[in-house]
Amino acid sequence: MQPQNHNTILIVDDQSTMRMLLSQLLKAEGYNVIEAACGEQAVTLARDSDYDGILLDLKMAGINGIETCRQIRGIARHQVTPILIITSMGEDEALPDAFDAGCDDFIVKPINPVVLRARLKAHIHKTELYNQLESVRKSLNRYISPRTQNMVEHYAGSGEYPAPEKRDICSLFTDIRGFTQLSQHIESEHLFSLLSEHLAYQVELVYQYSGYVDKYAGDGIMAVFEGPDRAKQSCHCALEIITHAKELALHKEDHLFAVGCGLDKGQAIIGNIGSPEHLDYSVIGETVNLAARLCGYAKPMSIVVSKSIYLENKDNEHFYFSPEQRIEIKGFDELIAVRELTLFPGPA
Repeated sequence: MQPQNHNTILIVDDQSTMRMLLSQLLKAEGYNVIEAACGEQAVTLARDSDYDGILLDLKMAGINGIETCRQIRGIARHQVTPILIITSMGEDEALPDAFDAGCDDFIVKPINPVVLRARLKAHIHKTELYNQLESVRKSLNRYISPRTQNMVEHYAGSGEYPAPEKRDICSLFTDIRGFTQLSQHIESEHLFSLLSEHLAYQVELVYQYSGYVDKYAGDGIMAVFEGPDRAKQSCHCALEIITHAKELALHKEDHLFAVGCGLDKGQAIIGNIGSPEHLDYSVIGETVNLAARLCGYAKPMSIVVSKSIYLENKDNEHFYFSPEQRIEIKGFDELIAVRELTLFPGPA
């Protein structure tokens, strides 16, 4: 009974007898086999199709095995496909060039079926594990911020967690007003779908303006902006979030999410919080606390900003800031100077 195997192997050799031999060996193991009679044909096939492994003769008419390997390795879909070079006795001097071209291993003629099966199987298995890890990595990227991802990759490479660091940031909090009341009038599955759609748009805007989402806070987000234009970028982002919410309120009655935003600029500590068993790589500091409090203070469809945000953007012709108010904020000993941010009104 033929073994069950769904892997497809591309055999590249200008000698029909060698192609037939390799094909018979692989088909006996249950592999699907595609044959190419020259390097040029192999490159064309590789551009159009995925293969689980490639067996490539070193010496061929036309482009040789090394150049064929280099060209196939340059194709995006075959950047990690196992490529095994088939050599004859006495061709060892060419192997360094073959590995430089991107091959993974070599097999010496005459072909030993046991060696062929073992090496091909091992390389395919290794590539499958790599692809599984990449799939997990891409899935995790949907759940963690780029900064957290970079920290995890650093830890995986060095075995050491980065020390907490103090950075200048802008912190943006958003919140949907009256969400609890909405949940009493909209069926839960539908409400969840609407909330997900709404927050997804906020997240897209955050990344569009060079920020990143540190975490979701129920019916809102906490976003962080760094870099030289962080104050301007965070303001533009908040304004677009409010604009989008107002447009939805006009066109979708059941999508009436009245959003409030809070913004502050200052220093914060970025680092790992928690125990070795469960860590959160997050941002903490007074500027984060203040932005959250300002978000809670903001009226529906409004943006409340701190004095530091105002001073950084007061000369920006696109922004309009209301007169300063000094308000009492829970957790702060002194009155806090705040303003409301809107787009600068155009000519009448």
